[in-house]
Amino acid sequence: MSGIRLVSDTNPLIYVLNGSSVLSSVAADILDGKQVWVSVITELELFAKRGLNAQEKKEIEGLIDSCFVLDINSEIKKITKNLLQKYTIRLPDAIIAATAMYLDSPLVTADTMFQKINDISVILLSE
Repeated sequence: MSGIRLVSDTNPLIYVLNGSSVLSSVAADILDGKQVWVSVITELELFAKRGLNAQEKKEIEGLIDSCFVLDINSEIKKITKNLLQKYTIRLPDAIIAATAMYLDSPLVTADTMFQKINDISVILLSE
């Protein structure tokens, strides 16, 4: 992996796992060869789809194993609280944004909502 560090939102990883759309190719190209960090929230969200079969679970685990997973620590909690006070944002998204802020790294996402957060650099996936 190169020295370029990125934080991935959940949706780019879902695109990579699905592997059948233009966005999956774009996401894979952006993430390839980088230090990909994810919030523990992203890890948990990947398993939120009901009815995952054994192969799908194995593929998710393999993808997560290729990333650096960051748990919520006291600084991320502090940043999250500030984001929740400053922006209209869902708690999981606030934690993911706080993770990007904590790591001082760009957030890769397809969710345009993150663009309203002036405190982070966003790499927006689009077709």
